[in-house]
Amino acid sequence: MHPKADEHAPYYARYIERVPNGDLITVLRDQSADTVALLRDLTPERATHAYAPGKWTVKEVVGHVIDAERIFAYRALRFARGDTTELAGFEQNPYVPAGKFDRRSLGDLLEELQIVRAATIQLVRHADDEVLSRRGIASGKEVSVRALFYIIAGHERHHVDLLRERYLRD
Repeated sequence: MHPKADEHAPYYARYIERVPNGDLITVLRDQSADTVALLRDLTPERATHAYAPGKWTVKEVVGHVIDAERIFAYRALRFARGDTTELAGFEQNPYVPAGKFDRRSLGDLLEELQIVRAATIQLVRHADDEVLSRRGIASGKEVSVRALFYIIAGHERHHVDLLRERYLRD
């Protein structure tokens, strides 16, 4: 069940609405496989392509998705365990150059993406309705564990759609 509007800041609706109806674990698993299938055969030159000056490369986009999933899953873990500590936001732009993703192979990044997603799926698998409804404060806004899992799926879908539209057109 998709999170209700009061379970997240309005900004995140743009990600959550991208998540199809159905079992979230299946959505997360299928999405990861689809992303890997889309990108695994890119040439090294294509993997370091940016669609415009100053934009991230394909590998940097993948690295960003990995980082963001880790952060959102960490938030979900903290709130799922009843931690009421307010969590700071994160500014995504400094993370990408610090991650040095273009120095890594695309295959290595896709393997890490799958490993991070497998860990996220384990968190989702063991979260019952009570856990999913727990909330905490992150980036100054209240968010539920359920919304964080949907944000993870929608955020990846957002970036994969951008990869298809702006990087992989031919």
